[in-house]
Amino acid sequence: MPSEFAGRTALVTGAASGIGAATARWLADRGIGELVLVDIDAAGLERFEAACPLRRHVGDVADPLLWDRIEADLGKVDHALINAGIANGCPLVDQDFAEWKRMLAINLDGAFLGLRAVLRVMKRRGGKSIVLTSSVAGIKPLPATAAYGSSKAAIAHLARIAAAEHAGDGIRINAVAPGRVDTPIWTKTAHFQQLERELGSREAALATLAEESTPLGRFATAEEMAGQIGFLLSDAAWNITGTVLVSDGGYSL
Repeated sequence: MPSEFAGRTALVTGAASGIGAATARWLADRGIGELVLVDIDAAGLERFEAACPLRRHVGDVADPLLWDRIEADLGKVDHALINAGIANGCPLVDQDFAEWKRMLAINLDGAFLGLRAVLRVMKRRGGKSIVLTSSVAGIKPLPATAAYGSSKAAIAHLARIAAAEHAGDGIRINAVAPGRVDTPIWTKTAHFQQLERELGSREAALATLAEESTPLGRFATAEEMAGQIGFLLSDAAWNITGTVLVSDGGYSL
């Protein structure tokens, strides 16, 4: 039986690692016709392999010129995951303004530019679905996440606004709000690395954080998040738009 994704094109940002790479693999495993991968990590993109045709775009998602090039290169796009982002944190009174601007530029400006480019192509040539990656930090007020949490709250609302604007075009737009996920965006943070040194292993650090913050008791995997994103992108979710799927193991309860 042919895959519903056969002959279709999907764009994924932040595709070199974590949730982005896992979602790109999920789509490839389900017969996507072509993948357009976007990341600032050129080596990570080059390492990505799939049976389907690949187009790679290396650059900063907060750069409008990158999106001008991608938009011009896209013959069509049926699905998109707007996912690229960074994470870090500190108390609000210690927040450096330059770091605040960098966080919002990559997380929010990058999401806006990517979403705008994809929607322009979809309106001209047809398209089906888009998912944006928000975070539980955009829903639950967490100390030391002023820049990150604010960017992710804005992404969730951006998805809802875009859904309202484009339902008449037949384009579904949703967001996911992950909690703790075993991906480099968290395991590269100074807090995690300090915990890893104190406890002696990566696995012990993950287990301790999960026990402290996740009622279901463990971090999600990038592959589990990819399955949820894949569902929202798929035709099975044809009646779902303007939602924010909170997938946090009960962290926001």
